[in-house]
Amino acid sequence: MKTEINTIWIDLNEELYKFILGKIKDEQTSKDIHQEVFLKVQSKIHQLKHTSKLTSWVYQITRNSIIDYFRKKENKNISINDLDIPETEGNNFDYSNLTNCINQKIENLSTQHKEAIILTSFKNYSQKELSEHLKISYSGTKSRVQKSKEILRKNILDCPNVESDSRGKLLDFENN
Repeated sequence: MKTEINTIWIDLNEELYKFILGKIKDEQTSKDIHQEVFLKVQSKIHQLKHTSKLTSWVYQITRNSIIDYFRKKENKNISINDLDIPETEGNNFDYSNLTNCINQKIENLSTQHKEAIILTSFKNYSQKELSEHLKISYSGTKSRVQKSKEILRKNILDCPNVESDSRGKLLDFENN
């Protein structure tokens, strides 16, 4: 296992740091997230089922860490364009195709559901803030967000080559 981590570090260290820095725009924060990503990789490497998916898996951990950083950040005025997390990295066509599918599924949502997803998932609005923004009740907002996520989840499971378990949890994506 130590050899795997060393190989990942050698192969992806610089590339991941540049990816993180490109999203965060702050050197010290990028270094912290970079280190956090490799700690997560090291502690969770045993969960990786297909070694052929290693790069995709590491990038997913990286994207999730970046998203977590923005969620913790107080600034609610971050432009959705500044959070351009779903993008291709290198020649990873699997992720690119899945991202295109997800983006298309978000675009195809009704205006109400699309707004709920974008504001809560990408602009870090709490459901309470969303209810004030939409001028609807808090319980109505909670229902809308849950419904939006459920519709999006079902639509994503319709993407080509998406593998899910019996409960509909996304397990894997393969590009044929």
